[in-house]
Amino acid sequence: MAGTITVVGLGPGGKDALPQANINALKNASKLYLRTEIHPVVDWIKEQSILFESFDKYYQKAGSFEEVYRLIADDIIAAADSCPVVYAVPGHPLVAETAVGLILQESDRRGIKVNIVPAMSFLDAIYALLRIDPVQGMQIADCLQPDQLSLNPKTAAVVVQVYNRLVASDLKLTLLDIYPAGHAVFLVRAAGVPGREMVEQLPLYTVDRVDWIDHLTSLYIPPVDADLYKGASRYPLDELVEIMDKLRGKNGCPWDREQDHHTLTPYLLEETYEVLEAIQQEDMYKICEELGDLLLQIVFHAQIAKEKEIFDINDVVDGISQKMIRRHPHVFGDISVKNSAEVLVNWDKIKKTEKDGDTGHNQSILDGVPCGLPSLSRSLKVQAKAARVGFDWPDFRGALDKVKEELREWEEALDSGIREDIENEAGDVLFAVVNTARLAGIDPEVALLASIGKFTRRFKYIEQSASLMNKNLAEMSLEEMDRLWNEKKKDEK
Repeated sequence: MAGTITVVGLGPGGKDALPQANINALKNASKLYLRTEIHPVVDWIKEQSILFESFDKYYQKAGSFEEVYRLIADDIIAAADSCPVVYAVPGHPLVAETAVGLILQESDRRGIKVNIVPAMSFLDAIYALLRIDPVQGMQIADCLQPDQLSLNPKTAAVVVQVYNRLVASDLKLTLLDIYPAGHAVFLVRAAGVPGREMVEQLPLYTVDRVDWIDHLTSLYIPPVDADLYKGASRYPLDELVEIMDKLRGKNGCPWDREQDHHTLTPYLLEETYEVLEAIQQEDMYKICEELGDLLLQIVFHAQIAKEKEIFDINDVVDGISQKMIRRHPHVFGDISVKNSAEVLVNWDKIKKTEKDGDTGHNQSILDGVPCGLPSLSRSLKVQAKAARVGFDWPDFRGALDKVKEELREWEEALDSGIREDIENEAGDVLFAVVNTARLAGIDPEVALLASIGKFTRRFKYIEQSASLMNKNLAEMSLEEMDRLWNEKKKDEK
């Protein structure tokens, strides 16, 4: 008949800090195993002439910590098949003890009874040492399990099992993708062990330079100011990125695997305009949905670039984060501005210096306006850029006079019948209208979208009315359609 397994916590310090139940379990053990002999309580165990076997041998023999834990769990389960077993671990049995988790899984499968005898954990000792209240929010991560290191910088964290400087170096590189390099953190060694406790506050980028790091070392990371953290969030992009990776993978979706940056361009434009339409309709739920569709396109393009080893979504997020910080020195630096106009002037100056080290002497103020923008939007941006250096009307009245002038010239061109002149003057009229709208504080693209929506609603009303009257729309007179149009227009007031 299978025996039982009693997992005993040894606490973080010496024998005096152990509950009596733990001491009794150790004294009465018929077969005692220790995860490691490197613990303050072990000297007392030896003094009591309690026989034990430790698993330190596996730390030298195994090729990874995962293998160590598996070997320990296998030995404990095998021993329990023939007699009761006591397995003693540092700290609390259920805190950062991977082998205990494996033992619990296998014992459930085999019907072996497991008793847990708790003790104070090293986490409790860290909280006491640093005077931390974990109820305020605390993340616990195992340094040896990289999948646990996707931390939220706005919540405090303890990273355990920082075994040596090499492990600390790998941890540092991972955390620097999330936290500012100079963020103040605390290395803690042997919390709760009398005479061995050490605490050092230092910048994150130096954590692997400390020479006293050992198997009892943990890293406490205080929360980062929300304005400074580097991009981790409550809902990171990881899941969406992983979905796209699978869709583009070997056994993924044939259509997704065939796409490239060029074939996706129409969809990027389409999703952008669907966001604009949702905004125009002021439908918040639709805006949320359409922003998701647009985000998918961004992740799609980033995945294609990742496959070519050019960049990935993290580079995209980091790049725009750094750019926003760099271009807002009045928020993140010591520059002062009086109003939004000065913000835009500074923005352009900073942007010029970013272009491959060019100081801006050979650049036009109009550089950087994308040629692929819709004509109305491109006109607006070109005019706004010129306005920043003073090339502008004092107000919309001068621009409106220009519209009237261009209309007269367009009328003359129409009378001439010369197509090239008609086209040129039509463009001038549109450009002047955009300029007037800008000076009146109106985005012409948004205004035109609204007019298109208005036209669509009214025309659909004509179609529906004609259907109710059993009339063919093509056979209706312009006067009849105009009457219905005005009905709908009056109803919209």
